[in-house]
Amino acid sequence: MNKRKYVLDILSDAGLTRAKPFKFPLLKGLKLSNDSGNLLTNAESYRRVIRQLLYLTLTRPDISYHVQHLSQFLQAPRDIHYQATIHVLRYLKGIANRGLYYSVGDSSQVTTYSDAD
Repeated sequence: MNKRKYVLDILSDAGLTRAKPFKFPLLKGLKLSNDSGNLLTNAESYRRVIRQLLYLTLTRPDISYHVQHLSQFLQAPRDIHYQATIHVLRYLKGIANRGLYYSVGDSSQVTTYSDAD
């Protein structure tokens, strides 16, 4: 349940397989707006990466806020938005191996409890 291969595929598509990983999804205090920076000439590449990241948020809630924030700029993405997206991807590179692992032959039984109050 860690989506490691999916993360590595996204990094490969973006050309970041050899990039240095970051410890945090985005820089603290980063202010993104609709009018800062230059418009991207190839907005479709930004949209494709955001689509892939939105799917990834199902198993990576730690990037959910950041990806939702970046998805607000899909209409007219700018270079600063793309750089922030690259930052999120480099963060994912550092944590690609994190996740839950279940072995095939594991006969673990899930037990749940509920409080009727």
